[in-house]
Amino acid sequence: MFSLFAGFVSPQLSTTFYDNSCPSALQIIKNTVDAAVQKEKRMGASLLRLQFHDCFVQGCDGSILLDDTPTFTGEKTALPNNNSVRGFDVINTIKANVESACKQVVSCADIVAVAARDSVVALGGPYWDVLLGRRDSLTANLSQANTDLPGPQLNLSALESAFSKKNLSVNNMVALSGAHTIGQARCITFRNRIYNDTNINASFALSLRANCSTSSSNDSNLAPLDTVTSTIFDNYYYRNLLSEKGLLHSDQELYNGKSTDSQVSTYANNTANFFMNFTKAIIKMGNISPLTGTAGEIRLNCSKIN
Repeated sequence: MFSLFAGFVSPQLSTTFYDNSCPSALQIIKNTVDAAVQKEKRMGASLLRLQFHDCFVQGCDGSILLDDTPTFTGEKTALPNNNSVRGFDVINTIKANVESACKQVVSCADIVAVAARDSVVALGGPYWDVLLGRRDSLTANLSQANTDLPGPQLNLSALESAFSKKNLSVNNMVALSGAHTIGQARCITFRNRIYNDTNINASFALSLRANCSTSSSNDSNLAPLDTVTSTIFDNYYYRNLLSEKGLLHSDQELYNGKSTDSQVSTYANNTANFFMNFTKAIIKMGNISPLTGTAGEIRLNCSKIN
């Protein structure tokens, strides 16, 4: 697995960061994640998404976990996160369990990264060694959460720009999009696609309209991002795109007669290739502007600064 780190390694991050200071940390995180995913399969997708939404806003620093206070506004109410991002209770449980073993040693930012990996593995996806040593931010950035997290209506060019801004390549973007092989999305995020897009399978669109009418009253009704195996981390996301059955407009943009079509086709036909490139991409994403050394802090409670 170590070859995956080529070109991605921050000099401060290490796969062995807690080996001496908290040797039980990774097992505690895995046990808690496994229990949460066994209780609710969807939680695996939610914990994976948490890392993406954390890293894309001022780096992988746990900023997304911070609650609002009378004097502080966090990122949870940003448009891409509000009534959408979840799993905070699981992260808090993990933190409490880790704190019982090692007081104020393991950061919330690292817990998010490891929980994402363990969620993928719990749902049948690939394993990767997580680089560790991030510290937790003292701030959050609501405005950046509103501007930098790619939305479901973006076209391919806008998606490429959003990922490029985080030093992630087009290849990284297509591989990371495969995270949509698990989880669900709200009606409000795909309504426009099922009523107005032309590059959508007609029967697929019709089936979705039954649970997602034009009324805003069902904005929060859910549909699986992968209609075939929504609780298994596999390559069906890409296979669906070949049939114009991508749930989100931004999903189908990856296979719409443009430059990313060939990569989608490759992943649709080769699960091992997808897994390999997904792990490379998520390791690289996890290295976006981490706080290390004496920067930030190790939070005692992931939802608030010390």
